[in-house]
Amino acid sequence: MGYLPRLKEEYKSRVVNALTDEFGYKNVMQVPKLERIVVSRGVGAAVADKKLIDYSVDELTNITGQKAVATISKKDIANFKLRKGMPIGARVTLRGERMYEFLDRLVTTALPRVRDFGGIKATGFDGRGNYSLGVTEQIIFPEIDIDKVKKIEGLNITFVTTAETDKEAKALLTELGLPFKKN
Repeated sequence: MGYLPRLKEEYKSRVVNALTDEFGYKNVMQVPKLERIVVSRGVGAAVADKKLIDYSVDELTNITGQKAVATISKKDIANFKLRKGMPIGARVTLRGERMYEFLDRLVTTALPRVRDFGGIKATGFDGRGNYSLGVTEQIIFPEIDIDKVKKIEGLNITFVTTAETDKEAKALLTELGLPFKKN
């Protein structure tokens, strides 16, 4: 067998048992798992300067290790000088081994580099077992060269799980290493 990411191995060996004990699942297939991680960024200033989209796509590609794509607007908004079909952001969807590798890098290297970090808020759950997290600076990722950064921008990270409730999703993400703030 080939390479297996550390967090995927940990999920199979430890997390499944811990969640089964906590929630009393009768079958291993009932245990929630991480389906995908979506990393996205809106670039509102791209209406005036098209090169900003290319910078964002390159940065997300460097951060995640997978080619990012530009997202386009769905409708015209005159107040923002926005036309349908204009590139307005960038995103990348991670699944499988790349997803676990990104989560590992996020938890072990990127989040501890946030200034005055005391954990992430537990208010980002959507009621269906998915969690969204906002990062204010892309420079917390070691893959970003701070000298080549044109502008400090944030990004959104969404964790999509198979959990039925927010409580199950929070338990899963906590077991995988996301440092939630204590209430």
